[in-house]
Amino acid sequence: MTDEHGPGRVTAEFREVYGTEPGGVWAAPGRVNLIGEHTDYNDGFVMPLALPHTCLAAASPRTDGVLRLHSGDVPGGAVELRVEELSPVAGGAGGGDRGGWAAYPAGVVWALREAGLLTGGAGGADLHFESTVPTGAGLSSSAALEVVTATALNDLYGLGLTPPRIAQLCQRAENAFVGVPCGIMDQMASACCTEGHALFLDARDLTQRQVPFDLAAEGLRLLVVDTRVKHELGDGAYASRRAACEAAARALGVRALRDVPFEGLDATLAELERLGCDAATRRRVRHVVTEDRRVEEVIQRLDAGDTRAIGPVLTAGHASCRDDFEISCAELDLVVETAGAAGALGARMTGGGFGGSAIVLVAEADADAVSKAVTEAFGAAGHRAPRIFPAVPSAGARRL
Repeated sequence: MTDEHGPGRVTAEFREVYGTEPGGVWAAPGRVNLIGEHTDYNDGFVMPLALPHTCLAAASPRTDGVLRLHSGDVPGGAVELRVEELSPVAGGAGGGDRGGWAAYPAGVVWALREAGLLTGGAGGADLHFESTVPTGAGLSSSAALEVVTATALNDLYGLGLTPPRIAQLCQRAENAFVGVPCGIMDQMASACCTEGHALFLDARDLTQRQVPFDLAAEGLRLLVVDTRVKHELGDGAYASRRAACEAAARALGVRALRDVPFEGLDATLAELERLGCDAATRRRVRHVVTEDRRVEEVIQRLDAGDTRAIGPVLTAGHASCRDDFEISCAELDLVVETAGAAGALGARMTGGGFGGSAIVLVAEADADAVSKAVTEAFGAAGHRAPRIFPAVPSAGARRL
């Protein structure tokens, strides 16, 4: 962590904003998803890893039920709210601005209060945030903001919450308070990941396994390519994809698409057609079922010590996201196609889709050439230059 983004700086900025010393400084990371896209809200498998990019929070408790939120990344003064008045109907950032950044930490406080963890005057706090997680890049900047808030309040108020429970409360905040129907992966990654590992997570029961992921030792590198584009259809399209998956599960009489066996997929798709489900819905089902299988394939190859062999699985995952789930875009497809042609071992879009980032698995010796090829392809297509950086498996939320 650099001096420009560390506890000393956020402490000084907290002091400048609030006129007092903070009770501590906490960090929570963004994430990149290695494999398992749109499977978490289908009770399936995912495999994220935490990035070194973090959201930091300096915080102190208050006894008057007032919540003050300030960001060094957003112009303007502190947002002041009353804990007892927080509600999903009113939104978070004052005036019902559900899209405002302050709705995310305010939603966390609401979720903690709703869970009976903050009572009486407890729950008030002064918080100052600063983040290096790129926004709009599909790298979970919002989850990092939520998780660092919950982690700080957990410590300040001695709530005794485990990292998985923190993740669940943060997901509730985003679903019910902010109004985004996300799954549990992003919050679990930010709360639970460990340095040098990817997190193999069962989204149904939240069982998890830390899988060693030491790319440097194998002469490999995982690049994140932030396309710097975010297509506005994303939010509504995300909700429609989730609704289609849930409708298909109801039609099949299963709890979630996790329960559709890969071996019987063709028969399931035929049954959905017989039941009147349209072709788009059947494609969504095919993506989820095959994507869960791809997560299992990646785990098997990593456990066997053959990290290079996950490359084709990543690329197959992109094709499924593009063709069956239809959440890719021209810029993401260009990254995957160009990287593959330039010698990458595999590549895929990562995150919710419709823009954001892709990941590229490359041999260390080829990283610069692949990065150069992708950047030149963007220039030739008239796109803004992408931001490319290595994904280094990093630590989850913690007090600094």
